[in-house]
Amino acid sequence: MFRRNGGQCVATFAVDEVRVLRKVAGEVVGLLTDGMDHGDPVVSRLFPDIYPDRPDDSAEFRLYTEGELKTAKIDTAGAILAALPDDGPGEVRLDGEAAEAWLRAINDARLAMGTRLDIGADTDLSEELESAVVHDPGSSRVFQLSVYAYLGYLQESLLNALPEIK
Repeated sequence: MFRRNGGQCVATFAVDEVRVLRKVAGEVVGLLTDGMDHGDPVVSRLFPDIYPDRPDDSAEFRLYTEGELKTAKIDTAGAILAALPDDGPGEVRLDGEAAEAWLRAINDARLAMGTRLDIGADTDLSEELESAVVHDPGSSRVFQLSVYAYLGYLQESLLNALPEIK
């Protein structure tokens, strides 16, 4: 997927990949701009309590930091949207700063999806996907798990392309 080309990370995306990435990045932006519900497990995962045993201190910390963190998360998701071709296949070229923004945005998307899909640190993703395919191959869960796995692959390829970018 991503490869180094001089000082850039470069990847060519098919139409379906562009659509999926646009949808995922757009959903993250929507989650963060459509009135965040701190009771939503995804929001809690993206903005964890800094002091879990001291809710008042966590609330105060959130008061001073959440706006900036939220803006940064929206901006990184926007970096994906800005770099992708508008309506078809195409090449994406990322300098070091843009590649890091993509990594943060992909991480946020994976955290959100993983929370919704109930994927934990001990979840065997290939086993989970295989089980979902066997039980209902046309289910939305199969698609969502596939997107989650794809995002992991994309993240890994970008990480592997990034180290030598100056």
